[in-house]
Amino acid sequence: MAPSKYKKPPQAPPKFTPTPQSLLDDTKRLLDQSRKIQDDIVAQVPPEKATFSNVLLPVAQDDDQMSLESHILGFYSAVSTEKALRDASNEAESLMDKFSIEMSMREDFYNLLDAAKKRNEKLDPESQRLLEKNHKSYIRNGLGIPAGPKRDRFKEIKDRLSEISIAFQKNLNEENGGLWFTLEELDGVPDDVVNNLEKGEGENEGKVRLTFKYPDLFPTLKYAKNENVRQKVFVANENKCNDNTALFKEAIVLRDEAARLLGYNNHAEFRIEDKMAKTPKTVTDFLGDLRTRLAPGGLEEVKKLLALKKEDVESRGEKFDEHYYLWDNRYYDRLMLEKDYKLDQTKIAEYFPLGTTIRGMLGIFEEIFGLVFVEITGADRDAISETGKGSDIVWHKDVQVFSVWDDDGEGSGFVGYLYLDLHPREGKYGHAANFNLQPGFIQPNGSRRYPATALVCNFSKPTPKKPSLLKHDEVVTLFHELGHGIHDLVSRTTYSQFHGTNTVRDFVEAPSQMLENWCWTPSQLKSLSKHYSYLSPEYKAAFEESSKESSHPPETIPDDLINSLISTKHVNDALFNLRQLHFGIFDMTVHTPASHDDIKALPVSETYNQLRKEISKLDGPEELSSKDGKKNWTWGHGQATFGHLIGGYDAGYYGYLSSQVYSADMFHTVFAKDPMNGKEGRRYRHTVLERGGSQDEMDTLVDFLGRKPSTEAFYRELGLSS
Repeated sequence: MAPSKYKKPPQAPPKFTPTPQSLLDDTKRLLDQSRKIQDDIVAQVPPEKATFSNVLLPVAQDDDQMSLESHILGFYSAVSTEKALRDASNEAESLMDKFSIEMSMREDFYNLLDAAKKRNEKLDPESQRLLEKNHKSYIRNGLGIPAGPKRDRFKEIKDRLSEISIAFQKNLNEENGGLWFTLEELDGVPDDVVNNLEKGEGENEGKVRLTFKYPDLFPTLKYAKNENVRQKVFVANENKCNDNTALFKEAIVLRDEAARLLGYNNHAEFRIEDKMAKTPKTVTDFLGDLRTRLAPGGLEEVKKLLALKKEDVESRGEKFDEHYYLWDNRYYDRLMLEKDYKLDQTKIAEYFPLGTTIRGMLGIFEEIFGLVFVEITGADRDAISETGKGSDIVWHKDVQVFSVWDDDGEGSGFVGYLYLDLHPREGKYGHAANFNLQPGFIQPNGSRRYPATALVCNFSKPTPKKPSLLKHDEVVTLFHELGHGIHDLVSRTTYSQFHGTNTVRDFVEAPSQMLENWCWTPSQLKSLSKHYSYLSPEYKAAFEESSKESSHPPETIPDDLINSLISTKHVNDALFNLRQLHFGIFDMTVHTPASHDDIKALPVSETYNQLRKEISKLDGPEELSSKDGKKNWTWGHGQATFGHLIGGYDAGYYGYLSSQVYSADMFHTVFAKDPMNGKEGRRYRHTVLERGGSQDEMDTLVDFLGRKPSTEAFYRELGLSS
């Protein structure tokens, strides 16, 4: 039961009770209401009387109210177990996107907004930013093109790109492929993974089915001793969504056409103009410099891994073919860590049961940010639900929900709701992400509307003998996504448009990346850990039954395991970052063609695979299928699984690397000496996280750092300081 002072939040949580029909009816109601508001403004306000308060403010306030429902209407496509509801959610997203495009090209409203802007009223800084950004967005959405066939074509393109985005993500969410293997073929893969796989019948009797979901895929690539199995799994995963191949190609061709209609040289120029980087040249120079610096280290790492592979292959009496393949990397990277650094990831995972790790993470955020997390269970759910039914405040029975509060030092006020949806299921979003369900903002009466945010992840499910155990990289992933969730929760902006993670894409990852550093701090690893055998008598008995150790492990992770883990932080770092560079450079390549004919003619899969070979330094199946000196670069279609480039990171994937510049600078400047410094944590909360996108992100960084950001800590962290 929750402490009494946290029992009754001042705002009820959202309801999750739609039917497919009600979901579509609600969508149409919202859109009709929003259209009427703009119609009334256009009918009642002459241009000479247009002001911020009678033109943009009513629309911004309608956006605020609409977002309380619209985000959730589109969320079901990622989390619902009911296909009809997912389909309705996808249709709702399509309707909302088409409406947004229609409104963003509404010339009669733009003319009023333009007149209001020219009035040069004295506005508060956030309202001024809202006015300028919205005014510019109309021009970027086609009103800079003279009315006529070209503008009509631009709208056609925008509509089609919306359809592509929805279809692409739907294919990824609903992908349910897999491969059947014998238990012998999966030799080396941990028992807790294999035991959770579907058992075969009939022609698959004696086999198990491996899916491409992360809890199956990554352990197999890391632990399966059989190279042919790893190859099969890797190549099949690259081809799991080939229906998306044509959609991806169509999207990059249409984006290029749209950018040229607006007067830009390419899509990247259009997209980057409003980001921190400002120009594609800044991005390509940054990526190119990083590639030059990382390449020698990558080659050196491959050389060591190749030697390890040779030793391993020949020890089994097999022939070594002198190649280090894409499907080798997770396996031999793990083997190197175990052999040279005595790092046993499986043993480390025993100290990070999902439940206790989450509680530990929330405890860290409580201490440094001045927050209190209260899980809402049982009768407390019924008490705060608007319907009186606790099941109505979650979308699935496995979902946890927390009310979040300020601690006494921060004023004890309500902050918002946090949801955790952590295990895979059919039809669910397949990666790890944070979804805003309801943003925060100031309501017309001056009261605060509080946010609700959800972490959607895919960690392995618990079994009777073991809880869900997190590998260290999964601990980092959880910390990262929870970082986005905290950003979403503590943001305090006037308008929902600037709330939380609504920042420019080349900054948005920085706050979460900075918090990843806590996963490499000895004291924090210790505080997060608890060996799963201490959780219950049943787990203890199961551990003792399966363990080969003579003595029982300590309750928290021992120092020698922590030290061996931390010593590996930068092992094969160059290869990891070269992989990120491959994604970033491929993204820029397909969005900066020299001409429109060039993008139409671009062989996308070949480009993706060739760039990967050139940049990442790892061989692919092209080495196995070369004939007459010609290599087959069409063996896989990885771009068809690359949701980021269709879902908002187009000409922006570089942001994961550029954000690391800012995150490294913030951590090493402010937190490295004392990561649990609550004074600095609260300053960070109020200076960076609270502001969301309500001011220029560079100003936010300068306010926090006391100077402009520097690349020094980033390159030093990578061991690349000149």
